[in-house]
Amino acid sequence: MRYNAIMNTLYYGDCLTIMKDKMEAGSVDLIYLDPPFNSKRDYNAIYRDETGRSLPDQIEAFKDTWYLDAERAKVIRELPKQMGEHGINGTAADFLAAFLVHLMEYNSSMAAYLGYMAERLIWMRTILKDTGTIYLHCDPTASHYLKIAMDAIFGRSNFRNEIVWCYAGGGIPKLDFPRKHDIILRYTKGNKYNYQPVYRPYSPGTQERGRTPVKGKYYDRGLREEGTPVNDWWSDVRKITSPTDPEKLGYPTQKSVELLDRIIYTSSNEGNVVFDPFCGCGTTMEAAVILKRKWIGVDILIHAVKRVVRKRLQERLHLKEGRDFEIDGVPSDLEGAVHLWERDPYHFQQWCVEQVEGYVTTKRTADGGIDGRIYFDMPGEKTLQSMALEVKGGRRVGIGEVRKLNNALNHPNIQMAGLIVMFELSERQKVSFNKEMALAGDMQIGYEHYPRLQLLTVQEILDGKRFQVPSPAERSGKDYTIKLPGAFSNLLTS
Repeated sequence: MRYNAIMNTLYYGDCLTIMKDKMEAGSVDLIYLDPPFNSKRDYNAIYRDETGRSLPDQIEAFKDTWYLDAERAKVIRELPKQMGEHGINGTAADFLAAFLVHLMEYNSSMAAYLGYMAERLIWMRTILKDTGTIYLHCDPTASHYLKIAMDAIFGRSNFRNEIVWCYAGGGIPKLDFPRKHDIILRYTKGNKYNYQPVYRPYSPGTQERGRTPVKGKYYDRGLREEGTPVNDWWSDVRKITSPTDPEKLGYPTQKSVELLDRIIYTSSNEGNVVFDPFCGCGTTMEAAVILKRKWIGVDILIHAVKRVVRKRLQERLHLKEGRDFEIDGVPSDLEGAVHLWERDPYHFQQWCVEQVEGYVTTKRTADGGIDGRIYFDMPGEKTLQSMALEVKGGRRVGIGEVRKLNNALNHPNIQMAGLIVMFELSERQKVSFNKEMALAGDMQIGYEHYPRLQLLTVQEILDGKRFQVPSPAERSGKDYTIKLPGAFSNLLTS
C-alpha cells in the first residue's frame, strides 16, 4: 500500500481508490462529505449539452444509479471481514451486514447505495485522526439509513449531532409540507476532539430582559458578550438559490461557503487537514483556504476537477496550479493513461469518454452496454442523436468490438459509433478494422461527410485529435443523409 497524499491536492478518481492508495491512516483532522444520493438529477448537472436541451440517456441513467448486482451483494456480505480488518467491533459489523442483507429484499436500491457508502466510510474512519470529526451531509430520504451505518462504523457513543440545515425558497407542493431542510450527521472518532462553539446574537427580548432565575444557575453573571451558542438547527446559514448569486457556479448541488466555514471553523484548527471525498464544485476547498487549513479533495468527474474546482481556485482565490495546489490522477501522457487503467479500469474508461467531450453512460440498455455517448442535434429529429462510444484499455482488441458497435447503429438515436483503444493497432489489424468500419458507410450533413464508425487511440486523444461529429455550426436545419457502400448507398433518413 502506497501512502503519499500531498496536501492541497485535487484528485480525480473514486475516493475509495484514493484513500486506499494515497492516504495514510490517521492523517486527516476533519472530513466533510456530501455524497451523491437523492441528487441523482443534479449530481451530473455539470454536464450540459451546448444546445441547452436535456440529455435523455444521461438523465435516465441516474434513475438506476444504485442497483444491486453480484459485486455489490458480495461487498455487503463481506462487510464483517472488511470492518474487522479496520479494527471495528465485530458485533457492530455483524449487525450492519445482517441489516443490509435483509434490506436487499426490502429495498435493493437502498441496500446497494448503503453498501457503496459503508465501504467508503470504513476507509474514512481509518484515515481520520483519533481526535478527528466527520460531517455527513444528506437529506431525509437516506439519513436514517446512513445513521445506522455510521453508528456501526464510528460507534453509537461517537454520535454528536444530527444537524438540521433549514432554508426557504423553491416550489410549494400541493399534497405535502414543503421539504426545506437537509440533515448533517456529525460523528467523532473518539471522546477527545476539536470543537469551537459558534455564537449568534441574543434575541432583542433576551437582551432587554437579561438573565433571569428561570434561565439557570448562571443568571447572575449576565449575558455573554459573544452571544448564545448556535444549536443543532441552522436557519441562519444561507442556501445558494438565486441565479444571480455571485457565489453561484452553475453546479446545482453547490453548498455555500458560509455552511462549510461553520463546519471547518467548529471542528478544526489552522493548519489542520480537511478532506472532502466528493468535492463537487470545491466549496470545501475554498472555505479551507480562507480559514488557513490544508485540504485534500476528490471527485469522480473530470469536468468537476479540471473545469470547475481548478477554475474556482484560480479565479476566486488567485491560487496557482503547481505552486499552491496540485491536480493528481488526470493522465497527461500514455504512461499516465496506462497507470490509470491498471489502477482503476472504470475511471480510465470514464476519462477516455470525457476527454472526447462524451457523456458516461451508466444505464444498462439493449444497445450492448456502451460506455458513453457524444450527443448532437440533427435536422428533423426531436431528440438529440448520438455517437456510441466503446473503450478498450487492454492490448487485445478484436474485430468483434467493431462489429458490436456496428450493431449499435441499429438502435434508436445512435447514428454513429466510436472505438477508443489504448495502443496503436498492428498493420494487419488496421486492414481488417478499416474494412469493417467502411461497411457502415458515412453520414452526410450538407456538404460534410462523417464516417459512421470511427477509431481513436489514447495517444491520438492526448495529441488533441477528436471524433468527427457534427459541430454546433452545422446544427442549423440542413438535411442529412446516411450513405452505405454498394447497393445500400443513398439511404435517405432525414
